[in-house]
Amino acid sequence: MALTWVLVLEVFLIGLSLSMDAFAVSVTDGLCYRNLTKVKGATIPLAFGLFQAVMPLIGYFVAFGLGQAFEEIFDKIDHWIAFVLLTIIGGKMIYDAIKQLRSKEEEIKEKKYSVPEVIVQGVATSIDALFVGVSFAATEGLKNSIPNVLVGVAIIGVTTFAISLAGLLIGVKIGNILKNKSGIATLIGGLVLIGIGLKILIEGLI
Repeated sequence: MALTWVLVLEVFLIGLSLSMDAFAVSVTDGLCYRNLTKVKGATIPLAFGLFQAVMPLIGYFVAFGLGQAFEEIFDKIDHWIAFVLLTIIGGKMIYDAIKQLRSKEEEIKEKKYSVPEVIVQGVATSIDALFVGVSFAATEGLKNSIPNVLVGVAIIGVTTFAISLAGLLIGVKIGNILKNKSGIATLIGGLVLIGIGLKILIEGLI
């Protein structure tokens, strides 16, 4: 059975909701990374979109194997994983920013693009999408149709990519304004990442 337009709209809205954390992190990356080329910049929304698509796919297949047991176990730790990962990155950024702001040297070391860091951000901001995949396993039109699920996760991935790209461009614009104040930009970025981590943690605990 093909996806109905109602289900397509529903999946799109789910993707839009899931992409909000990736959007905020993308703004932070655009703000802080000062050596972004077009290729490097493109990998950021690409990574976020890819993880946001892969996570529900994993959740969908795992749901058939472990069922409710997987959902109950992971529900207790997913928000903690995201919080710890984002707090570590954000804390490191704040530490570096304070060092920069205290530095008396004329040339301040700028934050550089990091593939491992982008991957960690992608995992942290998409980990809750696992449960979307679990819900797909019980949704009419998706639960017994792998082609429909693939279309669904593709919609989520493309939506996240577009939203993250917009966030990155906004961050770059703001970063250019603060290009002579990289310490401040890094400090703001670190605080934003920790804030996102706290948001995810609080939502998970509630």
